[in-house]
Amino acid sequence: MGLYRRGKTYWISVQYQGKRIYVSLKTDNRRLAEKLHAKVLTDMVEGRYFEKVKSREVTFREMVDKYMKKYQKSRDITSLSSLMPVFGILTLAEITTEKISDYIDDRLEKVKPATVYQEFALMRRMFNVARREWKWVRDNPAADLSFTVGNRNARDRWLTYQEEDALLMSASPQWVGQVILFALHTGMRRGEILSLKWSSVDLRRKLMTVEKSKNGNKRTIPMSETMFNMLRGVNVNDISNFVFPHSVGALKDAFPRARDRAKLIDFKFHDLRHTFATRLVQNGVDLYKVKELLGHKTIAMTMRYAHHYPESLRSSIEILDKCDKSVTINGSGDEAGLKNVKKTFKIMHGSV
Repeated sequence: MGLYRRGKTYWISVQYQGKRIYVSLKTDNRRLAEKLHAKVLTDMVEGRYFEKVKSREVTFREMVDKYMKKYQKSRDITSLSSLMPVFGILTLAEITTEKISDYIDDRLEKVKPATVYQEFALMRRMFNVARREWKWVRDNPAADLSFTVGNRNARDRWLTYQEEDALLMSASPQWVGQVILFALHTGMRRGEILSLKWSSVDLRRKLMTVEKSKNGNKRTIPMSETMFNMLRGVNVNDISNFVFPHSVGALKDAFPRARDRAKLIDFKFHDLRHTFATRLVQNGVDLYKVKELLGHKTIAMTMRYAHHYPESLRSSIEILDKCDKSVTINGSGDEAGLKNVKKTFKIMHGSV
C-alpha cells in the first residue's frame, strides 16, 4: 500500500480482492497524510478498513435488493414503500441511529405504531444480515433503538407551566431558550423552526409562513404577543437569512442538557409541539383550528396531541348545575318542587 501525491492532494493505493483501489486522503499536508495513511494501515490489519469502505459504497437500495432475494417476508414490500423514499439513495454509512429515530418520530404522526414497528423491524433485520453475513457494516444503526407498540398512542406528556419556567431557565446559550419558546408558541416541528427564514416572517401583520411542512403544504401561523416581542428583539446577524441559524445537531446537543438541568423526566423536543396543542384544547380552542395550526391533514392526527386535565373539564360539568336551575325556574316554579323530584328519585333507587 503506497502513499503518493496527485496534484496537490495525497492519495493511497491498495490491492484488494485482485483490484487496485485508489483513495484520496483529501489533504495537501504531508504530516496529516502520513497519519491518515498509518490509520488506514492499522484498520486494514485489524479488519475494519474494508468494512468502512463497503458501508460508504453500498446504498440502502442495494442492500434491500440483495436482502429481498433471500429473506423477503409477506409485509416487507409494504414497509419498503415508506422506507425507500427516505433512505433509498443513502449509503449504509449515512444511515445513523439518529436518522432512524427521526424517521420513527415522523411516521408516528402519520400512521399507527404497529405500522411503524413493522418498518423499523425490517430495517433492523436487513442491517443485521448486512453486518453478520455480508460484512458490509460493522454496527447495526437500529440496534440501539428500543421500539415496541405497547400503548404509544396513549402518550400524554406535556409541560406544566412550572416545568416550562424551569426549562427556559436552564436553556443555554440564549438561542436554545428562544427556540424552545418559539416551539411552545407556534407548535412548529424542529425542522420547520430551524429552516424558517426571515423572508417568511411578517412582523407588520404578525404572521409566519411554513413554506413546506412535512405533508408538503404551506401553512400560515399567527404570532402571539410573546412571539412578536421575542422576534423583534432577535439580532439578525447571519447572512443565511435563517431566523435561527443553528444546525439540527447543535439543537440535539443543547436541548437534552437544558432538559436534564431542569430535571424533566421523559420529555422530548417534540413534546413542545404536544404542549402547544394540549394547551389550546384545554382552553377551549376548536380542534379544527388546532389541526390547521399544526398542519395536520386529518382531525384524527390532531387528537393524538389533544389531552384534557380534570379542571379543564369542570366548566362542561357545571352546565348540569345550570340545567337544574333552569328546571327550578321554568318547570315547577319553586325549589320545593325540584327537591321533591330528587327525593322521589332517591327513594326509588333505595338511597334514602
